Amino acid sequence: MSDIIRRDPRAEWIARNRLHPLHQAMQQNVAEVRGPNGLIRKNPHAVGFIGPNGIKRIDRLNGNQLTTLGSRRSGATKEVKLPLHRVTDPDYYIIVVPDMVGGRLSSHDRDVLGQAHQLTHEIGGSGAVMAVVFGEYREEHFDKAGVDRLLNFTGDAYESYSPELRVAALALTEQQFAPRHWLFPDSVAGGFDLGRRLAARIGERPATQAWQVSSVQTICRGAGGTQDLTRDTPRLLLLAEECAAPIDETRHEVLPVTTSAVVTCRNKIEDCGQVAVDPNAIAIGEAEFILSSGNGVHNWDQFHQAAKVLGATEGASRVAVDAGFMPRFRQVGATGTYVTARVYVAVGISGAVQHLQGIGQCEKVIAINTDIGCDMIKRAALSVIGDSEAVLAELIRLVDAYRQEVIDDAA
Repeated sequence: MSDIIRRDPRAEWIARNRLHPLHQAMQQNVAEVRGPNGLIRKNPHAVGFIGPNGIKRIDRLNGNQLTTLGSRRSGATKEVKLPLHRVTDPDYYIIVVPDMVGGRLSSHDRDVLGQAHQLTHEIGGSGAVMAVVFGEYREEHFDKAGVDRLLNFTGDAYESYSPELRVAALALTEQQFAPRHWLFPDSVAGGFDLGRRLAARIGERPATQAWQVSSVQTICRGAGGTQDLTRDTPRLLLLAEECAAPIDETRHEVLPVTTSAVVTCRNKIEDCGQVAVDPNAIAIGEAEFILSSGNGVHNWDQFHQAAKVLGATEGASRVAVDAGFMPRFRQVGATGTYVTARVYVAVGISGAVQHLQGIGQCEKVIAINTDIGCDMIKRAALSVIGDSEAVLAELIRLVDAYRQEVIDDAA
């Protein structure tokens, strides 16, 4: 056999192409190599380690552990059991009152829970994070969000808008548990109103729009977000979004907690129910349910009918807007409007990078498309492969049948 080393152009091309299915097989799993000029080169794809939840982490302080693409894939696909964090006998409590929009924790709520655990780590001792929830909820992952104790006030009165009753319940919680800190999301969903009411009730001066919090000092946004205000950390904090990283490496017990006192309050505010609003009258940046159209929509009358039947706000990709089928203010994406809908249904949208940037904060994305390999299908949590006209027609039929069934049962 000849000792001459011969180059394999195809193997070199596969090694450079990270999208090729044989790319990983051509890689040498070394974190550092010495180049021909004597310089040390680091391979950024061969450093890091897999955390307990399957997410790749890079430890820049204590060295890196090697990992492979195969281990990343297996760690991400199989269910990983996170370590359980227990607080058996709490020395103190930090109480979080999440907004629970739609009965589930929002990303803002999870940030606040993450901030609560940062405070417990800084204060030390055996501190527990307690979440106070009003009415029925649909959240199933309090344990992975960082809730050690859960206090749920139930009853029909808590299902509607009842700030006075909720403040009375929080005041009783203050008397029973005497928490070290009260944390609220500073949001229009109700956190800022409830937090200010409780602050007036217990005589605390709250910190609003707090975004950097320690046990000693707090930095708040002021002057419309143009200035930072520094003050001593109070007991009651209204926190801005992204104030802290959410919990993602541990599970928590979520032990139920009950109160010994009965909440009584004379409500001066009467909730007369919700007022019907035209979904298209809602600004697309504030809509929670969006039905968005793209180049794959051909029957526009049917699309508008589907949005009306579903009660969704209409959106569009840039292609549909440039073609004149939708107005410019309906455009979603980096060149249009960034949306934060809880449900985003993309009909006939392939998923250009600018559009995917615009829906980056949407919780659930549903794609209807004929191309199984398009980027929107990869982004979606649920995909329907088929002609958009046929899918929308069946969707309209199912919604009409469901509503007729509800009417018949009520009669």
